[in-house]
Amino acid sequence: MAPAAREGAPALTSEPQTVAGVSVPDTKIAREATELVRDTTDELIYHHSRRVYFFGSLQGRRRDLSFDPELLYLGAMFHDLGLSERFHGSGRRFEVDSADEARRFLADRQVPEDSVRRVWTAIALHTTPGIPEFMEPEVALVTAGVEYDVLGIGYQDLSDADRAAVVALHPRPDFKRRILHAFTEGTRHKPETTFGNVKADVLAHYEPGFERGDFVRIILDSAWPE
Repeated sequence: MAPAAREGAPALTSEPQTVAGVSVPDTKIAREATELVRDTTDELIYHHSRRVYFFGSLQGRRRDLSFDPELLYLGAMFHDLGLSERFHGSGRRFEVDSADEARRFLADRQVPEDSVRRVWTAIALHTTPGIPEFMEPEVALVTAGVEYDVLGIGYQDLSDADRAAVVALHPRPDFKRRILHAFTEGTRHKPETTFGNVKADVLAHYEPGFERGDFVRIILDSAWPE
């Protein structure tokens, strides 16, 4: 039995499964992933994760990439689970917590190891620019979907009609402020995990007293005598 839905989670209503020519995979594992994310996150993360799938798929179509829609969907749906409160004390990057949750979910369902690896990698690298685009399409397109929805990278790549159709199904009211708040809450309890990644920028803006790690200072102050 699925856990009770969190307060603020989207209601389990019937939603269109094809938007802008992109269909959500109609498979048992995709449906179970949808239910899990609905039950364990709020509407902010749920709608964002679904938009990541649609925008990533549209970018994949534009780039003429051959990808597995189910693996892309799973990567998109799990990619921000590690921001949840239960991971605040993990001591690990939220991306790794998210990726490990996906790996457990897939392993429990006997998904082949290569598919598990692709989903894990897509999630773990989704905040590491300059690398995913050179990897498997599912890895590249989770990042492409995140970059489109959060950063607006490639905003004009998609048509106004396709963009509007996705946002009509999965709205983004006050999204910029709310997602930055979610990033802050998901990392402020383990600030050391932001060293060398974009979430250090988030804490520098929103967490009083935060001091980002200095790569050069770490080298100069290391134990090496020279």
